[in-house]
Amino acid sequence: MQKLIRQRQLNQEAQPLTSSPVLNRVYASRGVEDPDELDYSLTKLLPYHQLKGIDAAVNLLFEAIHQQSRILIVGDFDADGATSSALTKLVLTRFGAKHVGFLVPNRFEFGYGLSPELVEVAKESCPDLIVTVDNGISSIAGVEAAKKHGIKVLVTDHHLAGEQLPEADAIVNPNQPGDLFPSKNLAGVGVVFYVLLALRARLREENWFENQSIEEPNLAHYLDIVALGTVADVVPLDANNRLLVHNGLRLIRAGRCRPGISALLQLAKRQLSKVTAMDLGFAVGPRLNAAGRLDDMAIGIECLLSENEAKANELAEILHSLNSDRQQVEQEMQDEALSKLQEIDWHSDERAHSICLYEPHWHQGVVGLLASRIKERVNKPCIVFANADETSVKGSARSVKEVHIRDALALVDSRHPQLIEKFGGHAMAAGLSLALDNLDSFQKAFEQAVTDLLKGKPIEDVIETDGPLSTEELTLDTAQELSNAGPFGQGFPEPAFDGEFEVLNHRIVGENHLKLTLRSSEQDNAVQAIAFRIDVEEWLAQPASRIRAVYKPDINDYFNVPELQLLIQYFERLA
Repeated sequence: MQKLIRQRQLNQEAQPLTSSPVLNRVYASRGVEDPDELDYSLTKLLPYHQLKGIDAAVNLLFEAIHQQSRILIVGDFDADGATSSALTKLVLTRFGAKHVGFLVPNRFEFGYGLSPELVEVAKESCPDLIVTVDNGISSIAGVEAAKKHGIKVLVTDHHLAGEQLPEADAIVNPNQPGDLFPSKNLAGVGVVFYVLLALRARLREENWFENQSIEEPNLAHYLDIVALGTVADVVPLDANNRLLVHNGLRLIRAGRCRPGISALLQLAKRQLSKVTAMDLGFAVGPRLNAAGRLDDMAIGIECLLSENEAKANELAEILHSLNSDRQQVEQEMQDEALSKLQEIDWHSDERAHSICLYEPHWHQGVVGLLASRIKERVNKPCIVFANADETSVKGSARSVKEVHIRDALALVDSRHPQLIEKFGGHAMAAGLSLALDNLDSFQKAFEQAVTDLLKGKPIEDVIETDGPLSTEELTLDTAQELSNAGPFGQGFPEPAFDGEFEVLNHRIVGENHLKLTLRSSEQDNAVQAIAFRIDVEEWLAQPASRIRAVYKPDINDYFNVPELQLLIQYFERLA
């Protein structure tokens, strides 16, 4: 499907922030106006004081540590939940808490969040305090069940709050009503990191560390975990999140990260000294997530917790193997989904602006990934469903920037209150469950909701770039500047440039990668380029002599001799 290549809008009045014209262009198009936004020193971290409920949360945790109460962390089964659980257990233990456990609901048995059924399992370990991480803001019944059993509950979450909040003893969530924290983009792991920062300040005030003869931990040493969860959860990288991720990446590059993170990076064939945010998102995150998708996220949490390198390597190998299994399952599901797409009448009113796909045998843990793949292919909000049991289905939704997917589900729910059993999520991703018998009715209602939210606005298939690079700018130095300029990610996209090139040479490498030698009309010298995972048959049937390419300048040092290489993200034939 051909895309519309569009250059990002520049703020023409933006003042230069660096000595590099290319970087100034990149920053200006991303709305960076203040040099402080590029200062990633930890002194610039937003303070925790404006987080609503932070004092109540600290009181609960201080009391629990002081009395050596039993604390149970209840997490989520994705990478954000795993990193949140691991971080909370590690730091509370370092603070002197002696009875800290964790519990992650099995995706297939309990579903998401602190449910009443999960509370029944939790109470077997006799917790005095449950701390939810990356979940809980919608756990009305679960919190109520815990309170009936005399268990206190602290909810830490970042998901959007519904009309009703749980009756927890304390709630910390920058997205709850009345919260004044300036950044609403913290991941779950970011939220609990802030809670732990506030708790450490309280422990200092009480002279806890001196009185207990405990060495006060430097919480900056745990930012590798925070960086991983933040990037893997694809939350927008605003200035505060970039600061967290930048400092986490520094730890990893210096070889001072958790043994489990190091092991997963090495299995993904990434060099620690050159790790980027993209490596966390596309190499470590999927391997960690594989445990929650196919098995039990406890494996991933234990990998992050492990202090022993051999044990961390052993657990990382299991995650790596699970990820390979996940890839195979996903490919089989994708092949079936693509066959379904070929049968669809795209001119039908029921498919004009959205798509819902369902197969009873599809794997519940992989539907989110498939929804992402299909959304990218058809450029419409997509929900993929799989059986939860004999009478109900669970769906995972992914959206385009024109449609806030949680708002679409909320609109369906308000119009048809009995249709959706439960739902939750963000602007771009959400989850829901409903009765199998309601699937057809839901599909029609969802299409109508998306249509109404669009208000006649088209869904564009656009790839945004930072414009062309001149001959003087297309250099190794530029590639290095861009490499050092991150972290880039959701909401702060990695730089990409576009230009027209003559194809001097081409060959297929590996199974489906296209290696090219290119030259622009302004260049005397040729430049090497590579496009990954192309349609080989289509290229060989009609190779191009000229292309328009969207690319990223990169450094290829495969033979220990640095060479400029263009990583082609998208191209169109011109001749």
